[in-house]
Amino acid sequence: MRIRPVSRSAALVTAIALILMSGCGYHFGAAGTALPPSARTIYVETFTNHTRFTGINDEFMRYLKDEIANHDRLQLVDSPDQADLVLSGEITRLEPSPISTNTVGEPLDYAESLSASASLYDRRSRQVLWNTTGVAAANRVPVVSSAVITTSPMFLQQNLRSQDTANLPDIQLAQTQMAAGQQQMMQQLAENLYSSMAEGF
Repeated sequence: MRIRPVSRSAALVTAIALILMSGCGYHFGAAGTALPPSARTIYVETFTNHTRFTGINDEFMRYLKDEIANHDRLQLVDSPDQADLVLSGEITRLEPSPISTNTVGEPLDYAESLSASASLYDRRSRQVLWNTTGVAAANRVPVVSSAVITTSPMFLQQNLRSQDTANLPDIQLAQTQMAAGQQQMMQQLAENLYSSMAEGF
């Protein structure tokens, strides 16, 4: 099957975006040095959803709360009245874009990007401590068996074996891959958002 690129410029822009987005975030440490030393508790409001994907914000909340809990710096509470800090935000974009197609124009893989805006409010000082409009995560998602790289980190994190990709119907494989790609992006976005909030960048 011959792969026909969507366009050279689109592929180049996508590749650069993937590198830049994946390069920022969690690896800076997220020790919490930008958080007020006296802050011990945090309430996370459900992010609003400005994408066309229903429920993506609710699903992202699980990843974000798990990320906060994993750092043991702040305790999650169930009410803003119990919190020193309140984190709020919105999912601003979830956009899959085909990277390459076959000879009849069917997509072989997609570049997906997920982005959010957020702000952190200190209830004691009544000040916004941090806000961002540019936290993002990205992924490349193959949707046909010929494009799946079975040694990639994305594939290895799934409950699939290499022979499964050839046996699944195209629509089922595409749905499985897109769902796995979105889960990994939400995890990455949660890591990037926490790191940005905790370190104040």
